[in-house]
Amino acid sequence: MTGEPTAARPAAPAAGRAGRRRLAMLLAAAVFASADLGIKAWAEHALADGPIEGGPLDLQLAYNPGVAFSVGANAPGWIMLAVTGLITTVVAVALWRTAPTARRLWGVALAAILGGACANLIDRAADGQVTDYLHTGWWPTFNLADTFIVLGGLLLVALSWRADRPRPAQT
Repeated sequence: MTGEPTAARPAAPAAGRAGRRRLAMLLAAAVFASADLGIKAWAEHALADGPIEGGPLDLQLAYNPGVAFSVGANAPGWIMLAVTGLITTVVAVALWRTAPTARRLWGVALAAILGGACANLIDRAADGQVTDYLHTGWWPTFNLADTFIVLGGLLLVALSWRADRPRPAQT
């Protein structure tokens, strides 16, 4: 030992902020997923005897073994589960990697997509199909998780177009 005082390394505030942002985005995704899973559980009991008419949006129980628009409905269940699991993992990795520097709306969009994807994955894991309950009459029956995924995707597209542009140099 040299007798020189050693300086303690300061905690990395950026690392703490990154962790808090990741946690906040994961918690938001969990809230989105929980909302859909709770409504799916309710719909399976409340809509078993028939639909509830609500005007432009009815509540009607349906099951979808495929993905959007029943694509892949005839594929083996394990393939659908593997594909949706892979997509969900990719979204989770994107959220994790971009959380430290992402704008707040970007994080909300990714959390909505991840929450919706997780809810549908959890629902599909039980019996190989996703529970749908929102019916318009002119569009395939869907669920809240699908809405989260679509709105999150649209928000990401909108934010991509609105990317920060360098300002012209002032003279």
